[in-house]
Amino acid sequence: MKVAVIGAGVAGMTAAYQLAKGGARVDVFEASDNVGGLSRTIELWGQRVDLGPHRFFSGDGRVNRLWLELAGNDYRMVDRLTRIYYRRRFFRYPLKPANALRNMGPFEAARCMLSYLRQKLPARAASRGSAGAPDGETFESWVVDRFGRRLFEMFFKSYSEKLWGIPCSELDADFAAQRIKRFSLGQAIRSAVGPGRARHKTLVDRFAYPLEGSGMIYRRMAERVRRLGGSVRLRTPVRRVLTGEPPLHVLDGPGRRPCRERRVWGIELADGRREPYDRVISTMPLTALVRGLSDLPPEVQAAVDALGFRNTVLVYLHVDRPELFPDQWLYVHSPELRMGRVTNFRNWVPELYGDRQTTILALEYWCYDRDAMWTDDDRPLVELARREIAATGLVDARAVREGQVIRLHQCYPVYRRGYKKHLARIVPWLATIRGLTAIGRYGAFKYNNQDHSILMGILAAENLLEGRGHDLWAVNTDYDAYQEDAATIEELARAA
Repeated sequence: MKVAVIGAGVAGMTAAYQLAKGGARVDVFEASDNVGGLSRTIELWGQRVDLGPHRFFSGDGRVNRLWLELAGNDYRMVDRLTRIYYRRRFFRYPLKPANALRNMGPFEAARCMLSYLRQKLPARAASRGSAGAPDGETFESWVVDRFGRRLFEMFFKSYSEKLWGIPCSELDADFAAQRIKRFSLGQAIRSAVGPGRARHKTLVDRFAYPLEGSGMIYRRMAERVRRLGGSVRLRTPVRRVLTGEPPLHVLDGPGRRPCRERRVWGIELADGRREPYDRVISTMPLTALVRGLSDLPPEVQAAVDALGFRNTVLVYLHVDRPELFPDQWLYVHSPELRMGRVTNFRNWVPELYGDRQTTILALEYWCYDRDAMWTDDDRPLVELARREIAATGLVDARAVREGQVIRLHQCYPVYRRGYKKHLARIVPWLATIRGLTAIGRYGAFKYNNQDHSILMGILAAENLLEGRGHDLWAVNTDYDAYQEDAATIEELARAA
């Protein structure tokens, strides 16, 4: 079996690695100059940094075993500290009742509790109890039902609208159902003060982190793919996947004849070269994949045109201080600030910075292609980041030595209300193309964490190597259904 994998991100590299181990001939095509996708690690000012915060945690034994297979002993368990910055106050996340009450004050805390209790009145609670997102429900209505309107306005509205660029009333509730699951204010209180302090998956307070950054795992995958006879071709963008009846000159074998069914036969690179393959795994943005296919039905074309992605602009600041604040990252919910998240790489593992006595921060902004931020010069963005981090009181603007801007195109599939109806037209049509598999955050139009994309890669390889029938579109939609066991990293490491 000869397989092309488009994209060397988390899902693509995992699939390639598993396929190579299974004996397939694998070629990975990556447009950038590095592997790891959104989880890659880069060198900056003599230190290592990721593209924002990328913690690893999974309750799926297969995912954890594969991760440990690559990491070996080169990782640490990190005690998570993340807080919410809201109007010059820092709220512990996960919830700490004493901290929240102290920051809010008794009057605001009472308002939040009354708002929550009002939402729980029988007339309003009729639709509560499902983690799914009924048709017509929005992110706003989903969160308000579980936390009350006051907490929604304080801790969900501003951040979510920065991220997605649309009002929460236009954001599909499926995003909340995937990311927040069954979590609610009531459960947060029980988790914080109840007997045994049971932990919800949203509130994981320890995670595994590689000593050389998140990208270490995927660099090692690439090295092993090459040792197993495959290739990882960087700076080699793919224009489109070739389907239908292949031309005779690409058929290998004297007696082989072209097949009349609709199937994959190869890929076309950006420079126009065509290369034949039996199977293609695509992690390129779903919209780009579908638009490049031939004979696109009008209803599929319309569905693709209705989907969109959000871009990330990362502004790295090199700060002339070794200690700034203790969090790995902060969520910035204050509406007067444009940034949405701040990562402090000094607080992950010391191997990232070595003997350097400076700190690198990454401030995250989000935009669309049409927004000025996407096309602005770097200098105004660095100045914006300098002003905004100083406005939080965390950093003296004079301590910022320099800045660096990195733009990440089409990072977030936008869960605009009704997006699932568009996917429902695209996915069945893609299923009619034999040999084509779409996975990953970009490829499956899903807001994946690392573990979701690793699982997609594992299952995609099993489908090709073993003829399994895993429904890859269900990963991170009904992720719990794919939990093989609850073996955590720490449990597996102890067993080993």
